[in-house]
Amino acid sequence: MLMKAKSSDAGDPIAIATDVSSEEDCKKVVDQVASKFGRIDILVNNAGVEHYTNLVEEITEAWLVRLFRTNIFGYFFMTKHSLKHMKEGSCIINTASVTAYIGSPHQLLDYLSTKGSIVSFTRGLALRLVDQGIRVNGVAPGPVWTPLQPASQPAYEVEYLGSDVPMRRAGQPYEIAPSYVFLASNQCSSYMTGQVLHPNGGTIVNG
Repeated sequence: MLMKAKSSDAGDPIAIATDVSSEEDCKKVVDQVASKFGRIDILVNNAGVEHYTNLVEEITEAWLVRLFRTNIFGYFFMTKHSLKHMKEGSCIINTASVTAYIGSPHQLLDYLSTKGSIVSFTRGLALRLVDQGIRVNGVAPGPVWTPLQPASQPAYEVEYLGSDVPMRRAGQPYEIAPSYVFLASNQCSSYMTGQVLHPNGGTIVNG
């Protein structure tokens, strides 16, 4: 799939399996990428997990630790080790979620807490790096058809995914991807940092 997506003037892409909850693993990935390509121009922090539960009482300490280590610690680790390979004009894009802005009345309290952290991380990091000429922005998608949905939710929830947003449907990955391309392009978004785009099917958010 990576080979099909690459442009004719690009080097061969690489895919590396890793555990972003481990700082050591994150450093290894960054070092491999920097060794092959010489620098890092764009970092997209996107890895995440979620766990379906209706009750706060069902959220265990072990699960909460795993969730935060994957969903936000991993963003810190990848960013920390990538920065020394990034120069002026580089950018970082963090994946948040619409749930960080509107909450969820029935489930995902633990998940949306990590996504709220990502929004704050994005804004704070943007201000920290602005003098280095490195932009930091985020994307907060609404419900999207990805493998995470059937893997983490009951079938009856997946069946109605997206039915409660104004467009009355879940999005497709190809509808979300242009937001990342826009933020990655200095031609399109060179005057944007610390901001979050909201491809979410029409849900109105204040942020």
